[in-house]
Amino acid sequence: MTNRRTVLSSSLALLAGAMVLALPDCGVAGEQLPDYRYRLTVEVDTPEGLKTGSSVIEVKTATTGRNAIPTPGAVRHRIRGEAVAVDLGASGVLFALLRSDKDSGWASNLMFRLAPDRPDASVEIVNYDSDVQFNARFNAMLAMRNQIELPKTFPDVAHLKDWPARPMLVRFGDIADPKTVERVDPDKLSASFGKGVTLRRITVQLRDDPVTAGIEKRLVWINFYRKSHFDETSTIAEDMTASNLAS
Repeated sequence: MTNRRTVLSSSLALLAGAMVLALPDCGVAGEQLPDYRYRLTVEVDTPEGLKTGSSVIEVKTATTGRNAIPTPGAVRHRIRGEAVAVDLGASGVLFALLRSDKDSGWASNLMFRLAPDRPDASVEIVNYDSDVQFNARFNAMLAMRNQIELPKTFPDVAHLKDWPARPMLVRFGDIADPKTVERVDPDKLSASFGKGVTLRRITVQLRDDPVTAGIEKRLVWINFYRKSHFDETSTIAEDMTASNLAS
């Protein structure tokens, strides 16, 4: 079972800034695939009306090539962007992190996982130095321009069975105090934000807009915690058994 320290240390690091999600270096130069950006939008119904927030995230992808040893065809991602903030007025601020409950690499893999396995005839196939199936699906992903509403879980395939397709949601009891962070149930927003507050939907769409920045204006303390947990312990080498959500 994943403990809270494991989840939140990687989660809250993704409130802002960039993150590399990589396999071990194989010593073989990888091929850079086309960068892409997508807008992640969260819509919440409240007694005062619909509230929305969004963030544009950039994903850079590279593969190690078919002859790389010991991991031919390994895929590396670098993401740039920040969490979605939805201002709910007096009820507080809802944050959608760049990870899910089970997957710290959620933001870098999301669009690829939503792409069809088999692109239609209109999709141009560019031959990257990678697995044919991956190649076709990556190009199919780049061709998706419609807005997609995220389901609760990804399609029922073996390695993603029951994995959340939606991001982890959190709030702060006191937005000026990072130690007051707490997980939010997307199906029970009213329990955290008050009567009449419900999640309408979360959507994604490939876009060419600038990457979102500036969350430090809302969370003035964020730069201090880029390399530490919210209980101020280091993210580098700390005991992984604590249950405190802030750590």
